[in-house]
Amino acid sequence: MSEGEFDTPYRDYDVLEKWDSPSWNAQTREVVRRRLEEVPERNFLTEDEWTLLEAVVARLMPQPDRAAPVPIVPWIDEMLAENQGPGYRYADMPPLRDAWRQGLAAIAAEARDRHGVAFAQLTSAQQDGLLADIQHDRTDGRWWGELPAGGFFSHLLLKEVVSIYYAHPAAWSEIGFGGPASPRGYVRLGFDERDPWEAAEQGDG
Repeated sequence: MSEGEFDTPYRDYDVLEKWDSPSWNAQTREVVRRRLEEVPERNFLTEDEWTLLEAVVARLMPQPDRAAPVPIVPWIDEMLAENQGPGYRYADMPPLRDAWRQGLAAIAAEARDRHGVAFAQLTSAQQDGLLADIQHDRTDGRWWGELPAGGFFSHLLLKEVVSIYYAHPAAWSEIGFGGPASPRGYVRLGFDERDPWEAAEQGDG
């Protein structure tokens, strides 16, 4: 394994081998097929917002070991285009679309104010430092206004990035997850228990 390459205890596991097994039904296969084959086009974000978000996501969820990284920004864009949030809103947050537009604009402004260039042009260390400051509310109120920087980072940006990543079959394979529990379900739910059809870690007996 080369330096920086992600390691997983499930190197020989591919969740897609469950495609025609009793673990998945037609509905599950259709959901997985869409995630693999129907990645949305840009529909809501501007080109500049898309480019910025791609750079941000690359620092929050680096995928240097993947020839084809799990797409994340397209699904965020689709969520915003359809205006489909989680069904609730934090009291100190504006509506979903407004929060994302304002948050992305603030990140762009912070980068240019601090370093004189766009976020995507910063070094990895500068990007990480800026994002850490946003997470901990060490920001310039001129750019954020009433939008809490840390709240935007944790409750919207990071949460959405991680949720989309771990909804993808490639991520399921690397963590040994068998996908949706339909129709077979999972029976052995206790600590250190595994159903026979679940992935085994490398070296497990």
